[in-house]
Amino acid sequence: MLEAVPNVSEGRHPAVVAAIGAAFARDAILLDTHADPDHHRSVFTLAGHEHGLVESLLAGIAAAVELVDLREHVGVHPRVGAADVVPLVPLADDELEHAAAAARALAQRVAAELGLPVFLYGEVGADRRPAFFRRGGLDELRRRVGSGELAPDAGPDRIDPRSGVVLVGARAFLVAYNLDLDTDDLAVARAVAEAVRESGGGMPGVQAMGLRLPGSGRVQVSMNVIDVDRAPLHEVVERVRREAAARGVEVAGGELVGLVPERVVDAAATAGLELPGVDASQVLEHVLRSRLAEWPDRSS
Repeated sequence: MLEAVPNVSEGRHPAVVAAIGAAFARDAILLDTHADPDHHRSVFTLAGHEHGLVESLLAGIAAAVELVDLREHVGVHPRVGAADVVPLVPLADDELEHAAAAARALAQRVAAELGLPVFLYGEVGADRRPAFFRRGGLDELRRRVGSGELAPDAGPDRIDPRSGVVLVGARAFLVAYNLDLDTDDLAVARAVAEAVRESGGGMPGVQAMGLRLPGSGRVQVSMNVIDVDRAPLHEVVERVRREAAARGVEVAGGELVGLVPERVVDAAATAGLELPGVDASQVLEHVLRSRLAEWPDRSS
C-alpha cells in the first residue's frame, strides 16, 4: 500500500470539502481530512493499493477542478492549483520506487484525461520542491511557462487561471505541523521561521514560513518536518518556543496537519515533552489499522 496526501485549495466550504473527499475515497481509504479556513486549504490523507490509489487521486483532482475557482481564491497559504500538490508516499522505507511509479502514472493520466499541466517534484522531479513552482504565485508561474523558462512535465503549456496546475511528487513521509504565536506581529513569526528552518541555519530537514491568521488575530510558524529522525518533532517545538521567547512571545497552540507516525509521538513521550495539538487519534498506524478493518478487500 501507498499513502497520498493531496492538498486542495479549498478550506472554507464544508460541503465542497466533503464532495472532494468523497471523490478521493472512490478506490482508496480516506484516513483524515484537515480543512483550514485561514489557509483556505484542505489536506486529505489517503491509503490504498497503487492502482486504486491512482484512480482515486484522479477522481479527487477532477472534483477539485470542477468545484474550485482560483480566480476567487484568497488564503494565506501559497498555491498554484485547485488540486495544488499531490504527493505519493511509501508506507515502508524501501517502497519509494513504487511511490515514484505511481506518481509518474498519475501525472500522465491527469494530463491526458483532465487536460491539466503537471509539474513533477521530489523523487520524480529532480528533487525540486513545491516552493520552486509556487514562487511568485500562479501569475508568475504562467509567465515562466509563457517565456519558455519552464515547461510542464505532462499536459498543455497553457495554464488556465481557474484551475492552475497540479504538482505531483513522490517523497518520504513528512510531518506538517503549525505553531501559533500569541502575537499579531508577522515579523516575529517570519524571524522565528527563519531561525528554525534549515535554509536559515536552523534545524536539519525543517522547512518553515511565517504567516498571519486573519481569523484568530495571531501569527503562525507553519512547518514541514521532512526528516523526523534528524529533527524530532518535540525538539522542533522546543526550538520554536526558545526562538519565540527570545522575541518576547509564547507559543499559543499547535496544529497537526494530517497524521503523524507513531514513533514521533513515542519519542516526545520518552523525552517528556509536549506536542501541542497532537493526540492519539492522529497517529497514522492507529488510524490505518482501524480503517483497514472496516475496508473491503479491493487488492485485486
